[in-house]
Amino acid sequence: MNLCDLNQIKALLARHGFRFSKSMGQNFLIEDWVPRDIAAASGAGADNGVLEVGPGIGPLTRELSHLAGKVVSVELDRSLLPILEETLTDRNNVEIISGDILKTDTPALVRDKFAGLTPIACANLPYNITTPVLTAFLEAGCFQSITVMIQREVAHRICAQPGSGDYGAFSVYCQAHAKTELLFDVPPECFIPAPKVTSSVLRLIPKPLPEEISDPDAFFKVVKAAFAQRRKTLLNALSAVYGSRFSKEELLSVLQSCGLPGDIRGERLSIPQFAALARVLETR
Repeated sequence: MNLCDLNQIKALLARHGFRFSKSMGQNFLIEDWVPRDIAAASGAGADNGVLEVGPGIGPLTRELSHLAGKVVSVELDRSLLPILEETLTDRNNVEIISGDILKTDTPALVRDKFAGLTPIACANLPYNITTPVLTAFLEAGCFQSITVMIQREVAHRICAQPGSGDYGAFSVYCQAHAKTELLFDVPPECFIPAPKVTSSVLRLIPKPLPEEISDPDAFFKVVKAAFAQRRKTLLNALSAVYGSRFSKEELLSVLQSCGLPGDIRGERLSIPQFAALARVLETR
């Protein structure tokens, strides 16, 4: 069965009485180059165990299973389980788990399912869970790589550089935890039903936090404060969070000690500059 052939998909779904769920962000691929290219981009090989989220009817799962030693897919929609049993019946290295990835102990799952294999993650993520899933995967600290298809706007934010309009707290978070790389776009007409936005495939290579981030909690507190009110200067944004500890004059002195002008906005700071600012704030 061609799991990206529109007519075969419609027949399969009708046979199982399946209805798309908007709340789950379900959009199935109808162009076979997409799952093939995503699987290839993941770098999966025989020594890898791949964790997938939201397999749908299984086109990416099948492609991954041809490359990887084992694929474990977590699917929230129980109505898709009998469909996946049919479409993946001949793939002995695939295991489907019924559950919510956001309620799953990912490191424990990886330890249990991928003994002797190098874990990677690869998924066509539902748009509405992109941020929490990527956060959970990065914090899990167990993946060699994370390759996902997500909304293009979010992918651009993740990869954005200081000074750009897309740069924000999640940009800093992801870039502190991983090397980020935009790979290719996938237009809406590659899906059924077609989403209203373009998707992008993104690869993240997890890495240790930079050495200059000596206190992660302090660092991310500063980052969050800097972007909480984007229209404000960094001085005013910090004052809203640190005002009980520092006067505005003291905060201005902190900025100047880090070589930052008093009217700078948080979106212009690089990770090393945020780290330097956090160190001074925590040691004064």
